[in-house]
Amino acid sequence: MKEAFDYRAVESQHYMPVFSRTIKLVRGEGAKVWDDTGKQYIDCVAGIAVCSTGHCHPEVVKAICDQCRTLIHCSNLYYVPHQSELVERLASLTGMPRIFLTNSGTEAMEAALKLARITTGRKRFVAFTHGFHGRTMGALAVTHKPPIREPFDPLQPECAFVEYGDLKGLRKVVNRETAGVVVEPIQGEAGVIIPPDGFLEGVRECCDRNGTLMIADEIQTGMGRTGRWLTLQHTGVEADIVTLAKGIASGFPMGALLSREGITFKKGEHGSTFGGGPVACAAALATLQVIERILPDVERKGALFRKGLADHNPRVMGLMIGLAAGDRCPTIQAYCADKGVLINCAADGNLRLVPPLVISDEEIRKAVEVLNEAFG
Repeated sequence: MKEAFDYRAVESQHYMPVFSRTIKLVRGEGAKVWDDTGKQYIDCVAGIAVCSTGHCHPEVVKAICDQCRTLIHCSNLYYVPHQSELVERLASLTGMPRIFLTNSGTEAMEAALKLARITTGRKRFVAFTHGFHGRTMGALAVTHKPPIREPFDPLQPECAFVEYGDLKGLRKVVNRETAGVVVEPIQGEAGVIIPPDGFLEGVRECCDRNGTLMIADEIQTGMGRTGRWLTLQHTGVEADIVTLAKGIASGFPMGALLSREGITFKKGEHGSTFGGGPVACAAALATLQVIERILPDVERKGALFRKGLADHNPRVMGLMIGLAAGDRCPTIQAYCADKGVLINCAADGNLRLVPPLVISDEEIRKAVEVLNEAFG
């Protein structure tokens, strides 16, 4: 009898040990996933806010499969199937008319930094404590977390960090040499940290005063996650540059750089072999169609989480939920997994829930029940 493949042993020998993981997921449908033992979970991680339409949504699967039968790749040397339809749709939904498509969020942020520098002629940036913008060298330079940034110092571009929410501190460091201020409308990796009222408006005003570009990182908060296409749309603030990824294509690798009119790369200033390929664009178009139908219900579902977890003072905006757990964070995460609910320990002892936007009321009730048990 053939022995089962020991993937844990093979991984420990060959795969660089950058992740800590114990569960192997093998199947997904809607807001549920199954591991290799057959155990079922309610997935409140969703690939870290990626699988917004749920796992293997039939419309997205069909769009991917149909495109794979005709053309998988042709590069951006040619007009790409579905690309023009997608950028037109994104421009309509976000109000940002200039778009460049990438393969990931960190690529979108790298492009944003390049675009801000070439547009302003300046080299310095400002970002915020506890912010996360990616792990490539430029994106890492504007990411605050010292343990993941400092081993790679010195980094470029030059970046100053200000406490998230501190407009007074921001005004002290932004000046006529600042190319851009990079800000998350809600800090996701930090554990769903919602800024104080008026903060984003203050960032916009500070940028305007100094001729600095406001760069909104909506990689985690965008594409319907908080009940609007962009979280900035809750405030009326308009950024100069927006980065998107995660929920944009239901798990197919895709990111996007968006900018207002007058801010754009010229020929030869940027490029990508794979960015905005035929399959990715097909997946993204199908994803947007599904999200458009379910978007009106996102805030109601978020309210169910808020009510059910009220004893633990949740931070909730749409289906982006944070809970302070302190040192108990890993224990609570493990308890929930054992009981069939996947959640995520983010930074600083914060639990993060970013479930598929298609999660049902019954699945929300079950997840809330298990979380309340875990908190005791």
